Amino acid sequence: MKYALVNQTVASIRKTGFPESERTDEALYGMRIEIISKTGNWCEISTRYGYSGYMHEDCLISDEKQIRRFDDSGKKTVIKAYADVLAAPDIKSSIILSLVRGSVVAERGDYENGFMKIMLCDGRAGYIKAGFLSDSIYPVRYIKSGIDEKRLRENIINTALSYMGTQYRWGGKSPLGIDCSGLCSMAYMLNGIIIYRDAKIMDGYPVHEIEFQRLKPADLVYFPGHMALYLGNGKYVHSTNRQGSDGVVINGFNKLDADFREDLFNSILCAGSVFY
Repeated sequence: MKYALVNQTVASIRKTGFPESERTDEALYGMRIEIISKTGNWCEISTRYGYSGYMHEDCLISDEKQIRRFDDSGKKTVIKAYADVLAAPDIKSSIILSLVRGSVVAERGDYENGFMKIMLCDGRAGYIKAGFLSDSIYPVRYIKSGIDEKRLRENIINTALSYMGTQYRWGGKSPLGIDCSGLCSMAYMLNGIIIYRDAKIMDGYPVHEIEFQRLKPADLVYFPGHMALYLGNGKYVHSTNRQGSDGVVINGFNKLDADFREDLFNSILCAGSVFY
């Protein structure tokens, strides 16, 4: 079993090993993936959240020594929409790389002028504003015992809302562009829970169907080929390609409200939750 680290800010995962193939997902900087096989310059890969596809080798670092060095270091996750990695702890210094929310870097433990010294997965050192980073959470496919459910629901909602206004991108899951399941899965992943990447309930993942009337904030609503995250009070946040929205917006189920989406209301398939 061979592993690799994503070495681009946002790397496309494609349906087949061709550059013109459909983008089905994206991998973010520093994420660890498994290489299943390789044909030419294309690698068949599987993510740690169980999604498979193809990535070009230029997007990956597969050197075992570099991977081990990165893995042996403490990790930080970028929580700011965009974060520059600078050459020095000075806002005027040159930019080495720009990262997006969900990217993973290794911490070096040094703080200076409000910056944290970090290591990139190719071994380069740099500096990021300390407030743009959070302790890295390794997501799992279950709800941990003893959680504060109310707080977790609030955190999931706040994470989803942090993508407000992001453009719609098929297969996207970053502040540069995100689709409906990308939004919902990232809202959960950044809070330590892996749900299925596509807009359906899948065996082996923690989301299970509930009655629509039992919806609570941070639960999920499924439509044909689409999904949304419920906010409470009849409102939900989702990423939609509908003209006039074109990205992450809030809509509602109340027919009297201006944000009512009749097409979605009439096509609800089911609701899902990880909490019951």
